[in-house]
Amino acid sequence: MSETISSATAVQEAADRLWAADRSGVPCPPVRDLIGRDDLPAAYAVQQRLTDRRVAAGARVVGRKIGLTSPAVQEQLGVDQPDFGVLFDDMAHADGDAVPFGAVLQPRVEAEIAFVLEHDLVEGPLDAAQVRAAVDYAVAALEICGSRVAGWDISLGDTVADNASAGAYVLGSQRRTLADLEPRDVTMSMGIDGQVVSTGDGAACLGDPLEAVAWLARTAREFGEPLRAGQVVLSGALGPMWPVTPGASVRADISGLGSVSIRFSREDER
Repeated sequence: MSETISSATAVQEAADRLWAADRSGVPCPPVRDLIGRDDLPAAYAVQQRLTDRRVAAGARVVGRKIGLTSPAVQEQLGVDQPDFGVLFDDMAHADGDAVPFGAVLQPRVEAEIAFVLEHDLVEGPLDAAQVRAAVDYAVAALEICGSRVAGWDISLGDTVADNASAGAYVLGSQRRTLADLEPRDVTMSMGIDGQVVSTGDGAACLGDPLEAVAWLARTAREFGEPLRAGQVVLSGALGPMWPVTPGASVRADISGLGSVSIRFSREDER
């Protein structure tokens, strides 16, 4: 983004506000008063400044997440287009792990397909066919979304600036190549403490999770940070995301990919 002095100041103030919320664990007011509701260049500039800070503090970028791909989630948050955020190495948890409840602010969980890339996505049309050829394997995944903005009171600009509301993620253990899996045809059921709270299918993710990754590949290239071999891509929710409470156990079953689970430990657990 080519920033004026005033917009550069607003971007910096928004980044500082979100960084302080992340460091303190206290959610902050929205940042749309600084960068607007729908100014995506400004919002992604904030996201980039926060990414730079995390990398400078020792975190390593390991992939991207696509957000707002499901009509159900778009309706939940009052937006009408996808966005993307950055995945860092310290966001990853193993299947079945216990995650400290306070590790993610205002956590909500959604189930999706994650893809691990075998090839860069830099040149060419970056369409679904090229994405399919670039994927090494797919796994079931849970994304733990979190918002540094108090009460999840977010516009599109707020969530983009806040790294697309990324918090943490969990990858399942069953790897499948795309020779053995058609992502748009999968079905998903997610339960919390044994009660089903979210269902959906591959078509709920922009019509096809591979189309979502193609959108990301083109958009990431436009922003100057294309997708690379070895990176993890969380392709977007297959159904509504759901809030969790301390002690909650979450499990998602995705046809063809098996299950993936996580538990949120209580504050008094050691």
